[in-house]
Amino acid sequence: MSETVKAADMSEAEIASRATVYRDGLFRGQVALISGGGTGLGKAAAALFVRLGGSVVICGRNSERLKETAEFLRSLGGKATPIAMTIRDPEQVAQLMDRVWDEYDRLDVLVNNAGGQFAQATMDVSANGWKAVVDTNLNGTFYMMQQAARRWRERGQPGNIINIVAAFWRGLPQVAHTCAARAGVVFLTRTVAIEWAPHRIRANCIAPGTIRTDAFNYYSETGRASFEQANPMLHAGDPWDIAEAIVYLASDAGKFVTGEVLNVDGGQQLWGDPWFAGRPAYFELDYAASRLREGQ
Repeated sequence: MSETVKAADMSEAEIASRATVYRDGLFRGQVALISGGGTGLGKAAAALFVRLGGSVVICGRNSERLKETAEFLRSLGGKATPIAMTIRDPEQVAQLMDRVWDEYDRLDVLVNNAGGQFAQATMDVSANGWKAVVDTNLNGTFYMMQQAARRWRERGQPGNIINIVAAFWRGLPQVAHTCAARAGVVFLTRTVAIEWAPHRIRANCIAPGTIRTDAFNYYSETGRASFEQANPMLHAGDPWDIAEAIVYLASDAGKFVTGEVLNVDGGQQLWGDPWFAGRPAYFELDYAASRLREGQ
């Protein structure tokens, strides 16, 4: 693997010490629920929330990883509750929300960060593969949003939903399943931002571009190389870029923002060309130039 395309999550030492523009105590007395909170973007966001005085509940499917992350979050001086579950199951989502309110008697911010996909040509994606990605990225996000919103309404509490989607505006070849699901989340978010405004519930999305985490390494070497070239800044972002964007929308700085998508992508939506399984020869510039020379 080339040194230029290796990727790893931020270390815990870096997460614990990275400077932030936000003031200490910003989230004192508040509770955030972050799905996919054991690693990557979710872990960084949870740590920043704790560092700013809040308590967090992190959920995901890997129990051991969640426990390890919760211990790290507690070492930062905050309260952290790990809950192993799958957002694909609406009953498990309902039980998760019940536990949050039983333990904390409130929820201030829901961050829907859990998701996943695999790189494959769209013609080759199986029905089960398609369903698995859509069920997590779209249906699971909906279950989380609806269950949280119902409890906010019942208790007369305000709510704040932040959905992590993707920079799919130019299409995402080789991950059509996640592109379709994330687009669904964006327009679901815009719809409920209107419906739920009377209940003082805000709903927004953050669309990350290519962000350096261990997830980079799920893809081919040529795919990873394209991630570094996918925006005019010619480098990937890091989890802190997303964590601080989440804090903006979670805090009073974003109190007049709802139904929006915040792109944190280095300009990828304007220019980018990520290929998760590697760029096919047809789309290489030297191949295109040869076709032009041949008059095709």
